[in-house]
Amino acid sequence: MRIDEILGLGRPTVSFEFFPPKTEPGFAQLYQAIEELKPHDPSYVSVTYGAGGSTRQKTVDLVGKIQNEIGIRAMAHLTCVGHTAVEIGAILDELWSKGIRNVLALRGDPQGGQATFVPTEGGFEYANELVKFVAGKNDFCIGVAGYPEGHPQCLNRTRDLEHLKRKIDSGGKFVITQLFFDNADFYRWREQARAMGVKVPIIAGIMPITNVAQIKRFIGMCGAKIPQPLLLKLEQLEHDPEAVYAAGVEYATRQCQDLLFHGVDGIHFYTLNKSKATVQICKALNVPHAA
Repeated sequence: MRIDEILGLGRPTVSFEFFPPKTEPGFAQLYQAIEELKPHDPSYVSVTYGAGGSTRQKTVDLVGKIQNEIGIRAMAHLTCVGHTAVEIGAILDELWSKGIRNVLALRGDPQGGQATFVPTEGGFEYANELVKFVAGKNDFCIGVAGYPEGHPQCLNRTRDLEHLKRKIDSGGKFVITQLFFDNADFYRWREQARAMGVKVPIIAGIMPITNVAQIKRFIGMCGAKIPQPLLLKLEQLEHDPEAVYAAGVEYATRQCQDLLFHGVDGIHFYTLNKSKATVQICKALNVPHAA
């Protein structure tokens, strides 16, 4: 089933994101995480795409296995980085042949060492171009990315929302946001997006904080911020990993409860291929969701 059909059922979706591991032990951890999360009936799961398409085949194979063998609806990430349109077309054909009907279309980050994105000759420069290409290739349900705190490489919030609207107009059926920790930023941005004409469902991206150093690295890359009271609390607990974990899970749980209360279309957990924190949060939420 297409994700836009699930979103049309009138209940929030709950979904999980995984990435293709580089090692066999990594795959063992991933499959264990999937096994532990599956009883929570995710609406779908997504599989990321490595820089420059470095995990291209792993992504394709993994989404096929998750959907066809494990039995969970799967969505493949796809980026413009390092690929021509012909190559992307071949990837889409392979996904379609595996029964994958959902794709998250992204521009992708600049390749290693580059400060700005450089399009591949014969490829695409912007995500909306990729969205349009995917939409014309097969009847995929296409998701796109949104940035409640603004894309780190876009200096103007209005321009950023114009880019989002362009992706929707090109064929995007729903939005998944970058991770964020301040719901006020999300509500403000969602209202602005609606005012710009973005009417499709908007799904909130949530990453439970379980390691202070790790989350600082992530927010440094993606441009998100940690609210000052939360940051101070985490830094006070930094010497105690278990206390950090408990505080992070508690914060994410309250964040999700507030989002659900305010009518969020769905919650997408960035799991980092681990299940414990996400399982605890899902148990605490215990809300009916579209599956």
